[in-house]
Amino acid sequence: MKDTNMQNPKISAKNVQVYYGDNHAIKDVNVEIADKTVTAFIGPSGCGKSTFLRCLNRMNDTIDICRVTGEIKIDNEDIYDAKVDPVQLRAKVGMVFQKPNPFPKSIYDNVAYGPKIHGLARNKAELDEIVEKALRKAALWNEAKDRLNSPGTGLSGGQQQRLCIARAIATAPEVLLMDEPCSALDPIATAQVEELIDELRQSYSVVIVTHSMQQAARVSQKTAFFHLGNLVEYDDTTKIFTNPDDPRTESYISGRIG
Repeated sequence: MKDTNMQNPKISAKNVQVYYGDNHAIKDVNVEIADKTVTAFIGPSGCGKSTFLRCLNRMNDTIDICRVTGEIKIDNEDIYDAKVDPVQLRAKVGMVFQKPNPFPKSIYDNVAYGPKIHGLARNKAELDEIVEKALRKAALWNEAKDRLNSPGTGLSGGQQQRLCIARAIATAPEVLLMDEPCSALDPIATAQVEELIDELRQSYSVVIVTHSMQQAARVSQKTAFFHLGNLVEYDDTTKIFTNPDDPRTESYISGRIG
């Protein structure tokens, strides 16, 4: 399961277990995730891929019955250490959800929200610059620059998702988590977001959960296959899709399980 080529992984997980009450949802996951790479988590519904993704920015902390054990490090720092502030952690590890969820605020305020909270701008000019940069990186600037004071909810679905990506990258994160970011989008918007994901990996470690194997094959360099809470196989995406080692991976890829 270990990738011998990875000298300094961005994210390293060892013996991670997740319990929801008595339900053992994630079993003994070990994985190293590289920087400046898109890593896809694939597998049938309910296999634990989103649960594990949410461990990487401690979103599971918000669920009372959820317990996480094991070790998860980002840049060699244990993110579950008592000294780590989850709010600060989530500035460093951005998240984009399944359904676009812009705040009921203007396009500008959606993007400016995080940088304001975290004190990343000293004045309005700096904030303007952060907002423009994030919208440019999210490939939304040209469509949004003349309507920055209009509500974000007035954008199309695909634009709203790009706005959520701009909002996530405005705090200058290092890791970007995406939980099925295209499942609510039409094919054209999906293609735009996929193209964007490919560009974002130049700056971030991107981890994407997707139910679409075609999407995983198109956007990722590494793929992890989850099944019944286990990380079954993790390798280069081309290898996973053309020559997997585990028969369960082969069955899923060929459509026999799922």
